[in-house]
Amino acid sequence: MYRIEDTCHVYVVAAPARTGEERTGIAIDFGSGRVLDLLGEMGIDRVTDVLMTHHHRDQAQGLARAVEAGIAIHVPPVELDLFEKVGEMWSGRQISNDYDLRDDRFSLLDPVPVAGVVPEYRTATYGGVDVRVLPTPGHTPGSVTYVVGEVAFTGDLIYAPGKVWSLAATQWSYTENEGPAMVIMSCELLQREELAVLLPSHGEPMTDPADALRQLSKSMQRYVDFRRPHPWDVKGLLANPFVEVTSHLLMNRSSQSLSYVLLSESGAAMVFDFGYDMSTGLVHNTSRAARRPWLASLPALREHYGVTSIEVALPTHYHDDHVAGMPLLRDVEGTEIWAPSHIAPILAAPLHHDLPCQWFDPIPVDRVLALEETVRWREYEITVHDLPGHTLFAAAYEFQVDGHRVLVTGDQQDGMGIPNERQEILNFQYKNRFSIEDYRKSAALYRRLRPDVMVSGHWRPRWVDDDHLHMLTERGEELVALHHDLLPLDHLDLGADGVLCRLTPYYSSVPAGGEFTMTATVRNPFPDKVTATIVPVVPPGWEREQGSLTLRLPGGGMEQVHLRLGAGVVPRRRVRLAVDLTIGDLRLGQHAEALVDVIAEGIR
Repeated sequence: MYRIEDTCHVYVVAAPARTGEERTGIAIDFGSGRVLDLLGEMGIDRVTDVLMTHHHRDQAQGLARAVEAGIAIHVPPVELDLFEKVGEMWSGRQISNDYDLRDDRFSLLDPVPVAGVVPEYRTATYGGVDVRVLPTPGHTPGSVTYVVGEVAFTGDLIYAPGKVWSLAATQWSYTENEGPAMVIMSCELLQREELAVLLPSHGEPMTDPADALRQLSKSMQRYVDFRRPHPWDVKGLLANPFVEVTSHLLMNRSSQSLSYVLLSESGAAMVFDFGYDMSTGLVHNTSRAARRPWLASLPALREHYGVTSIEVALPTHYHDDHVAGMPLLRDVEGTEIWAPSHIAPILAAPLHHDLPCQWFDPIPVDRVLALEETVRWREYEITVHDLPGHTLFAAAYEFQVDGHRVLVTGDQQDGMGIPNERQEILNFQYKNRFSIEDYRKSAALYRRLRPDVMVSGHWRPRWVDDDHLHMLTERGEELVALHHDLLPLDHLDLGADGVLCRLTPYYSSVPAGGEFTMTATVRNPFPDKVTATIVPVVPPGWEREQGSLTLRLPGGGMEQVHLRLGAGVVPRRRVRLAVDLTIGDLRLGQHAEALVDVIAEGIR
């Protein structure tokens, strides 16, 4: 192993050499690229791979030289876009009235192509060198540490025993403490590894890793507490983030949103929702580089509850804070993802519909569950119920555990679980496809099932009594009445969200000059049959069917029509398409839009 002094320390690990063969090595971080000028002094012929600990420019500014030299670049999963799509960050990053204090602007000035992302919690081989990848957020949300043998390349997590290279970098959002608390967690988790030395990006090697990390954890805890009205036991949260709802049903109080663990006597576990595990808070910016899925609570689950495997994960709905960690669970733990039939397509194609709060990547489902179906997992029978309200694509899960009937309800209400609270806030969002009678229907479901306890995403479990069920019924009826008071529903049923036509896919890509099909779904706001007229609206140079298309709509019903279009030949990002819509005598104009990226041939 070699250390090169540069804009940061760049470490080179030589691969095992065979007689007569060239000697290769891999680099941890890259600095200005000076390492390429010093290979001869190290007796290394070629660097095959660069592994980046994080995206900051002092680590990465020379990566263009790596590309020119044919070196494969590998980056942390959370920060992929800050390498290969950093131009989008620069063009879209808010700088006026900005409350996002992350150091994402300390990124490359121009994008570089990367070979891929590194596999967190797993070992991969790069240029003949086995490297284990551990998530260690703190200096940035997406930072990782690389372990080779007993040596840890820690990036800027730690500078020296008890010290960091930058406190400013750990401040991610205005007045909050997410980064420093993450430093504590990363230090505590890294202490569990069998390490002989820490090699930081800035600072000298540390040959007593446990003591160096312990000192930093202790110092950073004092810093965290200084900025809070009450002490925050971060180490205690990491030691055991779980609260028993019953002896076999746990609530993960550290996650955003709250996830629940159903324990089997076999040692297996099922989780309901799994978004941002062990979260210290979320930055206002919702870019990928501001969101950190990881599995920090799992060691405590194994230690305290004897869990041997996370067999299944079930989402109550598709929002990122409920599903972001599920792909990592599957990749690392072999967890199967089961989802209800109306949620699975949303997870599989997140940009097909115009919906808020979706995770960046498709999440394929291993098993699709029918609504009102009862499925068996280990000793439990779990019934899936449709639960629209917070979003159209949501489900409740009913099961018996430890003699209690439980209903997992996601984000349907926000009553904070206070037993004496006589009102609950109904957590509906119009862009989530809320319908006026959703909470009337959910109250009827609760009355029919009569659960002993309802567990939900952002507030404590609620033990249910008749008064609570009656209150939910009253709130549902009041919400219906308010919409009838405020909207002209008797004359024109525009629904809760006022949308009568949607285009799918909402956001897609097509090769320059290529043909593609979009689907327009139109809803009739009148009680009688009418004819709808649809005219596609495309930019100059695009092709579409000439004239208008017509649909016969049943009273209050919906129909679909397919639009065959031809893209322009000039590559462009987010080309806007629309349909001009008239339903009966209701002239709506360009009522629905969609976005298309036109991609040059050979670019993906």
